[in-house]
Amino acid sequence: MASARYYGTGRRKKSIARVYLMPGTGKITINKRDIDDYLGMETLKVIVRQPLAATETVDKFDVLVNVRGGGYTGQAGAIRHGIARALLQADPDYRPVLKAAGYLTRDPRMKERKKYGLKAARRAPQFSKR
Repeated sequence: MASARYYGTGRRKKSIARVYLMPGTGKITINKRDIDDYLGMETLKVIVRQPLAATETVDKFDVLVNVRGGGYTGQAGAIRHGIARALLQADPDYRPVLKAAGYLTRDPRMKERKKYGLKAARRAPQFSKR
């Protein structure tokens, strides 16, 4: 191991996460705050830890994340994507496990744009006969 710092970029919706993995004890820091302070819901914490759990490296790496844009769910998805990509840099043998679980796939779903004549992307103005 020449470099002890592995990098991965994760994206989902409007969120972009820059993820750094360093050998350590399993501490996850998001925007200079502990994961428990940053993410309120337990389900989001589980989503963030999924790639580490799949590769059985939960207590082998410290995770340092800078994430911006979007909401908490999108940010959690972006962090998961970034961790999976960084794990590939750490050890390419993890690829089949991460690929089978779908953690390397960039989720292409984005917010649909608002159309003119409508109140939202598909929401039409209320119709009244009189």
